[in-house]
Formats: sequence, structure tokens, C-alpha cells
Amino acid sequence: MAPNLIERFNLNIRVQPKASRNQVDGFENGTLRLRVTAPPTEGKANAGVIALLAKALSVSKSRLEIVKGYSSRDKVVSIETLTEQEVHERIKAVVSG
Repeated sequence: MAPNLIERFNLNIRVQPKASRNQVDGFENGTLRLRVTAPPTEGKANAGVIALLAKALSVSKSRLEIVKGYSSRDKVVSIETLTEQEVHERIKAVVSG
């Protein structure tokens, strides 16, 4: 029996913490720009990033994982079950809104 392969896509993100509102700004040079209201302390901004992305992509938070950049504005988030094309289409739909 072959193992069940799960589709994963790593997304580069630039985060602006302590913003006035949670918002997906779209892609700039291949990096998704996000604004979150949470401060960058005690993982609050990271939790805000996961919550905002989950809502924008219509996936559960458990399907998202920060794999690089825990304490940086520049992060890499692994998205389970979506392809790169699906991620870009869903983000485009949210931004054009």
C-alpha cells in the first residue's frame, strides 16, 4: 500500500504587526504582505498570521504552520492540502474582494 502523499506549499510572507486592522495586502515580488493587529510579543502576531491566513484561504488553522521566521517579519508558512496555484487564486479573490 502506497503512502498517502499530502500536498504542501511553502509561502513567503512579510508581516506588519500592530497594524490598525487585520488585512491581506496581496503579493509583492513573490511575497505575500499581511497586516495583523496583534503585537509581536509572546507569539501573538504569529497566531494572528495563522488566523488571518486560515480565514483568507478557507482552511483550518491546523493546516498552516510557520516553518521559518518565528521572531521575524519575514516568515515562511507551510500550507497543507493546497497547491501554489490554489493559494494564489484564493489570495487574489480576497484582495480583489
